[in-house]
Amino acid sequence: MILDITEFKNKKVIVTGSSTGIGFETGIEFLELGAKVVFHGNKSIEDLDDRIKKRTANHNFSILKSDFTNLNEVENFMKSAIKELGGLNVLINNAGTMVGRYNLNIIEEAQFLEIFDLNAKSAFFTTKFASDIFKEQKSGCIVNVSTISARTGGSAGSSVYAASKAFVSGITRSLVSELSPYNVRINAISPGTITTKFHEQYSSPEKLENTRLKIPMRRLGTAKDCVGSIIFLSSEKLSGYITGQILEINGGQFIS
Repeated sequence: MILDITEFKNKKVIVTGSSTGIGFETGIEFLELGAKVVFHGNKSIEDLDDRIKKRTANHNFSILKSDFTNLNEVENFMKSAIKELGGLNVLINNAGTMVGRYNLNIIEEAQFLEIFDLNAKSAFFTTKFASDIFKEQKSGCIVNVSTISARTGGSAGSSVYAASKAFVSGITRSLVSELSPYNVRINAISPGTITTKFHEQYSSPEKLENTRLKIPMRRLGTAKDCVGSIIFLSSEKLSGYITGQILEINGGQFIS
C-alpha cells in the first residue's frame, strides 16, 4: 500500500481538548494534512489562534470554547462545531484531565462527579451526538484518548481519574457492536507518561524521573509521540478494518 497523504484533504475533524498537549498537536497535524478542524478548549484558549497560525499555513480552522463538565455545553459545542464544519468525518475525544489528586479519605461527591463529567460523560455524549451524523452518512471515525492509568489504576490520588478513563476504554470496546453496522469505527489510544501540561500540574519532577527510569526506552513520551497513532486510527486506508482497539503508547512501560 502506498501512503496517501491526501486522504484527509477537506475532511471535517473535531478535536476536543485541543488547546494544549496531545489535542493541540493532533489538530495541527490534521491541518497540515489538509483537513478542516474545530479546536476546543476552556481555560487555555486565549492565545490559541496565534499558536495555531504559527505552526501551520492551513488556517481552515475554528476555535470553540466550552466547559465539558456541563452536558448542555457539550451538546451546544457539538452542534456549533458540526455547523462550523458543515458536517463531520472524524471525532477525536481528547478532552479531560485529573482535575486534582484526591485520596479516598478526602474526596467528596462534587469532586468525584466533576472528574467523571469531564472525562467520561463528555466523551460518551460527544460520541452519541457524532454517531447520529455518522449513521446517517454511513461513515465516520471516532478516536478516544484514554490513559495507561485505565489499566494500572494510576498512582495515589488518581483513582477516580483512572476509573473515568477506564470507562472511556470500555465504551471504545462496547460500542463497536452498535456502530459497526453503519460503517463507523471507534478506537482509542492509551498514552503512558507524556510530558504535557497535565504532568506539570499533577506530578512532581521526582515522580516523573522515577517513572522515566522504569520505562524501557528510558524517556518520557511527548505529545507528538501520540499524534501518529491518532492519524493512523483515523485513516480508512491505513486502519479501515480496525475497530474496538486500545493502542498503548508508553515506551514499553508495561514490559518494565
